[in-house]
Amino acid sequence: MCNSVLQVDVIIPTQTKYLDLIGSIGEQIAKQLDDFSGDREALAYHLNLVLTEATSNAIKHATHDPKDTVRITLHIQDNELNIKVYDHGQGFDLEAVPCPDLDQPKECGMGLFFIRTLMDTVTYTKQKDGNVLEIIKYL
Repeated sequence: MCNSVLQVDVIIPTQTKYLDLIGSIGEQIAKQLDDFSGDREALAYHLNLVLTEATSNAIKHATHDPKDTVRITLHIQDNELNIKVYDHGQGFDLEAVPCPDLDQPKECGMGLFFIRTLMDTVTYTKQKDGNVLEIIKYL
């Protein structure tokens, strides 16, 4: 469906004021996809939400060093959208994060719940120079 190649690489300070920017980048990419036959508006909304939540989590759990950054890459090729969010925080075990209790008003874990629900695969790896949350959506 989407045969073109697109790569976007953004590095932001660990400040929440950049979340709208990151979300809108995903939204605009979804609206501009060539040959995408699905619901563009739904995909745009989903990408905005997923990118905002993933980046927010990376910022929230960052090292609290004012010079720290979060890097977000979006790569589209061969009908696959690959999102990677790189951070320098403590890291976590993705499989150990429980699904949120939707009857409780506390929002803990909702971001990962949305990411897992709206995207096709989600992995998280610790690397020697940081952590990577990798999110894949098949187009």
